[in-house]
Amino acid sequence: MKLRYSLFLSITLLLFFLLACSSPKKEFATMLIFGGTIYTVDSTQTSVEAVATKNNMILFAGNLSEAEQFKNDQTELINLNGKTMTPGLIEGHGHFMGLGYNELNLDLMNTTSYQDIVDAVAERVKTAKPGEWIIGRGWHQSKWDSMPTGIVKGFQTHHLLSEISPENPVYLSHASGHAGFANAKAMEIAGLQILAKEGIKKFDIKGGEVIVDEFGRPTGIFNERAQSLIRKHIPEKTPETDIQAFNLAVEACHKNGITSFHDAGISRETIVLYEKMKLEGKMNTRIYAMLTGWDKELLNEWYSKGPLVDVDHLLTIRSVKLNCDGALGSRGAWLIEPYTDRPDHFGHETLPMDFVKKTALDGLENGFQVCSHAIGDRANKEILDRYESAFKELPELASDHRFRIEHAQHLHPNDIPRFSELGVIPAMQAIHMSSDRPWAIDRLGEKRIKEGAYMWQALLQSGIPIVNGTDVPVEPLNPIASFYASVSRKTLKGTPEEGYEPEQKMTREQALKSYTLDAAYGAFEEDIKGSISIGKLADFTIYNQDLMTVEEHEILNTEIVMTIFDGKVVYSLSE
Repeated sequence: MKLRYSLFLSITLLLFFLLACSSPKKEFATMLIFGGTIYTVDSTQTSVEAVATKNNMILFAGNLSEAEQFKNDQTELINLNGKTMTPGLIEGHGHFMGLGYNELNLDLMNTTSYQDIVDAVAERVKTAKPGEWIIGRGWHQSKWDSMPTGIVKGFQTHHLLSEISPENPVYLSHASGHAGFANAKAMEIAGLQILAKEGIKKFDIKGGEVIVDEFGRPTGIFNERAQSLIRKHIPEKTPETDIQAFNLAVEACHKNGITSFHDAGISRETIVLYEKMKLEGKMNTRIYAMLTGWDKELLNEWYSKGPLVDVDHLLTIRSVKLNCDGALGSRGAWLIEPYTDRPDHFGHETLPMDFVKKTALDGLENGFQVCSHAIGDRANKEILDRYESAFKELPELASDHRFRIEHAQHLHPNDIPRFSELGVIPAMQAIHMSSDRPWAIDRLGEKRIKEGAYMWQALLQSGIPIVNGTDVPVEPLNPIASFYASVSRKTLKGTPEEGYEPEQKMTREQALKSYTLDAAYGAFEEDIKGSISIGKLADFTIYNQDLMTVEEHEILNTEIVMTIFDGKVVYSLSE
């Protein structure tokens, strides 16, 4: 009897031990978010009551009562108090260091006249050292209240700028980045005034234009690749200013609810900086970087070693950026038919199409996505042609290429369905429509505008996602403005009443998805971000009101009140 009892006790203890070992250890959340509207952008459950995270991953999303089971004494509780949360927003096309340097240099984004530019430079001259370059960006002549006298080919001339800054060279980039404005001192340093005096009346730059007056003298406007004539004389940035600009860009992202950033074209030096900041634990946003296509040596280096897909999801390099035409504002966009307001001009092919084809093949062979800047209908058509040719040559490598066209702003109607047919993703910045549409009709005329410009809904209905963004610093980083433009097709002043070409509006669900899950898809990252789903990264954006339900005219009053990145609160409006 004693033996039988002993055997029973041993078996009981063994079973208890086995059950204890096989029972999973209960996981506890490091953060629990509840008390407001939470949009998931997840088709299985579009909204939830609560989200629990563990470190930098989403542990649970669902009912509050179930979420509370993951709570312990160490769990950080965030009560939304009626506010709204979405997945962390993704800037789908911007220039990260440009964002930072825009904070350091002269910001001309809000200038409304040539005189505003002159006044801003005059103030900077007061504090500038003798001979110091004055650098700025953001002017846009088509957005001015009025144009000055003596314009040449739609642009101002340098004379007023040169008068107020005779000793300091000045170079001011157009808002688009596709043109620049220099004063006489800058042109003198570049040797261009001497050339003009010698009677050279034309400055031939392939893929660009030096605008000259009737006497063959440069007016100060340098379009597209002609900007290099001035830029190569501007002193190099320093490591100190680079770090300062980087930190300012991170801060700006947090304030705007941006947790990921598609950086459209970076150099070798920028890669070194990003690697340094990541190593030092300062990479507090997720960067999906595109290698600049200007540096063929850099591309070949990366082709040989292959893409960098970061296990920490902080710095990923697996794409190439090609600049294939200019901007509509500077009349650099490459068109099939000439500009309505400059009938002798078709824009600029700023990169040979043969190189686009070669890069497309190289990208497929080496595992790199290709992202080509194209604004004009000719540029879009030519790039789609080159992509299609590459896909046909290497079909076995083109099954999930996710090649992109950046901007895809003006399309020939025949090319709209080709995006979906070829699987080419349009990365389109809705805010460009809001800013540009009032004057873009002067460039293209009504027929081309209505049939092929800013064709969001047509592209979405064809079955291809759209990656949204701002192209910062071309436009401010503010995602609320771009969301508003997406759903209203209006300027930020609320005009026109029905919106421009209202049939092309996005729904609010489409607009939010273009800033989250579709943007993640455009970077091969939909499995780790873009929706509030178990196992994805704990990146969230929190707003003061429900931008999905408020009246349209109230959308622009939406504020980012908190940004959560990698499971930590990195910005709070109350701080």
